Amino acid sequence: MTTASGAVDLTVADAAEMESLGRRVSGLLRAGDLLVLSGPLGAGKTTFTRGLGEGLEVRGQVASPTFVLARTHPTASGVPLVHVDAYRLSGEAELDDLDLDYEGSIVVVEWGAGLLDGVAESWLDVVIERPTGGVDGRDADFVQDGTVDDVPEEPRRVVITAHGARWADVALPAT
Repeated sequence: MTTASGAVDLTVADAAEMESLGRRVSGLLRAGDLLVLSGPLGAGKTTFTRGLGEGLEVRGQVASPTFVLARTHPTASGVPLVHVDAYRLSGEAELDDLDLDYEGSIVVVEWGAGLLDGVAESWLDVVIERPTGGVDGRDADFVQDGTVDDVPEEPRRVVITAHGARWADVALPAT
């Protein structure tokens, strides 16, 4: 469903649908695009990014960059996917210190809300909401290799909002 502000408001049933949404969004992306993913632990941010990676045909597995802060994934097209986890960053200066190639890459920043002011004139906000009382991602059953893996077993609400001229005439996935 498209909201009055032009945002797309979706219900995503499970991990497979979250990855599928990421694949569909990947078809819209090109060098210079920025996506800011927001949502609580276990909401599905990395699962969404995994779908983006599949759609962009990245080499290797897309995994949470929690402990390395940023991972660059080469793609079949030659435009790398840069996956950033800004959870441990204290502000814009630390994000800037990562020296990301925003113009030559597709950049996805988890936990980036409020850290990217002035970085781009256009971007996509992807907000993922987990139901109240849902699995919170901190349960020991969902810890894998020392990191919390996304666990979208329950339906999620995903709101994608486009900002800037780059997205003015682009149809966002509605289902």
